[in-house]
Amino acid sequence: MENRITGIHHITAIANNAQRNYEFYTKVLGLRMVKKTVNFDDPGTYHFYYGNENGTPGTILTFFPWEGIGQGRTGTGMATDIGYAVADGSLDFWKDRFKEFNVKHGETAEKFGELYLPFQDPDGLQLELIVPKQADNRLPWETAAIKATDGIKGFHNVTLTLKNVQPTATILTDVFGYTLQRQDGNRYRFVTDAVANAAIVDMVEVPGGTAGHGAAGTNHHVAFRVPDEAVQMAFREKILSRGLNITPKINRDYFYSLYFREPGGVLFEIATDNPGFTVDEPLNELGTHLKLPVQYESMRNEIEKVLPALQ
Repeated sequence: MENRITGIHHITAIANNAQRNYEFYTKVLGLRMVKKTVNFDDPGTYHFYYGNENGTPGTILTFFPWEGIGQGRTGTGMATDIGYAVADGSLDFWKDRFKEFNVKHGETAEKFGELYLPFQDPDGLQLELIVPKQADNRLPWETAAIKATDGIKGFHNVTLTLKNVQPTATILTDVFGYTLQRQDGNRYRFVTDAVANAAIVDMVEVPGGTAGHGAAGTNHHVAFRVPDEAVQMAFREKILSRGLNITPKINRDYFYSLYFREPGGVLFEIATDNPGFTVDEPLNELGTHLKLPVQYESMRNEIEKVLPALQ
């Protein structure tokens, strides 16, 4: 069987305040806190993972909440918009909810034949709720306020903003196996048929655009999904053969990672499905404990004193 990229694994963004970020994604959007851990390179900073019940790849949005980092700026050379899939007929529910919680949002519009509702998180991260053309059968995490009929199912797409789409498109098509489905003006839609959901990468070409500045309200990187380490390392060889720099395999406890910067400047990751989020917590307790990488466990007391307490 041919090695395939099976869509988006996760997306990682930056926040300015841990408590505010936690409240927005779990209480306003109704996502599950799947894992509460720390940044591997900065253990005094949380790393939050939000998703569905199991933390299925394709549903996971993660955050580095660097306290007081200041406001970022979206621009070229970064992922700028995250699209979540929701059920047909649910956008009115979300409009009302956004009004109730004073969430910045736009009006319902249409893009590539799909209805979407744009909104921002408290740091200004650009998000969209999208009704896919083809029904998304994934089950959302359900809360008392947000039933499964309206809940967020997982990623539908991610949008990259670039000065020139062609070099990035070549990576998507020739290496990752995506195909160009449609172009509308300066917007291009690439899809993979290797997976039913979280299978779309949109690119917007802005030749004279200003480069983005990574801080609160911006995306840090986009991770693409592979089933295991054998497939992952085969992709590492493909990336190296293109003359691009790529990291060695890194153990992130819940998946294995490779990182490289694609020609347009966006930081890409290739992440494995294995071993998953239940490796150190049972399913019914996901996200309820502070889990530390083994190298920091001996520093738990010091780390817990530095991390902001979550209410």
